[in-house]
Amino acid sequence: MTDAISNVLAERYATPAMRALWSGEGKVKLERDYWIAVLKGQRDLGIPVPDGVIESYEKVKDQVNLTSIMERERVTRHDVKARIEEFCDLAGHEHIHKGMTSRDLTENVEQLQVFRALLEVRKKSIAALSGFAKRAAQCRDIPMTARTHNVAAQVTTLGKRIAMFGEEMLIGVEALNALIASYPARGLKGAVGTRLDQITLFNGDASKARALEDRILHHLGISASLDAVGQVYPRSLDLQVVSTLTHVASGAGSFAKTLRLMAGHELASEGFAKGQVGSSAMPHKMNSRSCERINGFHVILKGYLAMAAGLAGDQWNEGDVSCSVVRRVMLPDAFLAMDGLLETLLTVLNQMEVFEAVVEQELMRYLPFLLTTTVLMEAVKAGAGREAAHEAIKEHAVAVARDMRTGKVTHNDLLARLAADDRLGLKADALDAVVAHGKANSGDAPEQVDHFVSRVGQLTAQHPEAAAYEPGSIL
Repeated sequence: MTDAISNVLAERYATPAMRALWSGEGKVKLERDYWIAVLKGQRDLGIPVPDGVIESYEKVKDQVNLTSIMERERVTRHDVKARIEEFCDLAGHEHIHKGMTSRDLTENVEQLQVFRALLEVRKKSIAALSGFAKRAAQCRDIPMTARTHNVAAQVTTLGKRIAMFGEEMLIGVEALNALIASYPARGLKGAVGTRLDQITLFNGDASKARALEDRILHHLGISASLDAVGQVYPRSLDLQVVSTLTHVASGAGSFAKTLRLMAGHELASEGFAKGQVGSSAMPHKMNSRSCERINGFHVILKGYLAMAAGLAGDQWNEGDVSCSVVRRVMLPDAFLAMDGLLETLLTVLNQMEVFEAVVEQELMRYLPFLLTTTVLMEAVKAGAGREAAHEAIKEHAVAVARDMRTGKVTHNDLLARLAADDRLGLKADALDAVVAHGKANSGDAPEQVDHFVSRVGQLTAQHPEAAAYEPGSIL
């Protein structure tokens, strides 16, 4: 006996709801429900179905034996044929799959999995946006050092930084909503997309074949359908799906990476649970393992995005199955990775901590440098020449930076040096006023937070159950 090879995304990171959508047993049950829906539709539109047949199929539809199905497939070398035989033997009848090709089954069922998984992603994404909005509002007025190129730049607020990443995710969720609203099913189109077999089954009545497809779309819960499609739906649609997942995940990725940087400087933490161990060797460590995991999931998604891009625009004629092995891996695992990412993100948003004292210390370390343009303008207003003042400020700023880096001074005394320089004509009290004003002057960062929170509020009002979702326990 050999050990089974596990799917780490499913077993370690994804939730039961997402696993159920993509499990082998779950897919077989979806297929059987779909076959029964087609059979009911055919019966209602005039195809003879003996009494008790549908009931027999319904009675055994949840009796799924994956081992038995695989044994059949090893003989038939055809996965759909194996599942047809298994279901018919269980029911004692051979009435499913009439007028259907394999892709009439698999394309639509796989799209149903995708569609329901997109709804699950939307639910958790809205919950994450709610978490971003709450955190941004809590930190709305906490001034901090903003960084570009990871170098101190100007004053912002922590709430504005959080809202920045939340807004990127919000744009992704808006794209996700658009995809859900427009996502088209292949429908019941036959071997090459012409509905020939269903039309033949209905004695040449194409209107009944179309009516049957309408019933199937209702069963799937997908409002749109492709019309002039071949054996398979365009794989560019898979690209759109995985691309949208990656888009939604990108704001979370930047947030997680930035929180990792902040944690390294003790400005904030993703949270550290009771009993948690940061390092087996270094007892003091409290690593940002969850944020690292989010970034790892994002890399996985971008890998599957490359796989999806490889399939788009690569279909032969009315269809082929060269995409099959790729999609068997790409579609379920992209959603499993996305599910793990969102569960981890929600956990971080719930548990993260902000260390305001350290944020204040960092700001005061860099604030005098950040205010040099203001000091320059004040010196000019006090009568100093612009270029002479610029040179004086530069001399002192460079000297202070060097002294701080070499340990000659332990705090930023730039303003004291500037007050003592007669070339600028500024007194200490004037420079103190510049600091007080500059510390609180983050532009309209607080108002930007308010706007983000308002936009998220509009979305959560439309999806209150999603906004209230709480993540499960993560490893």
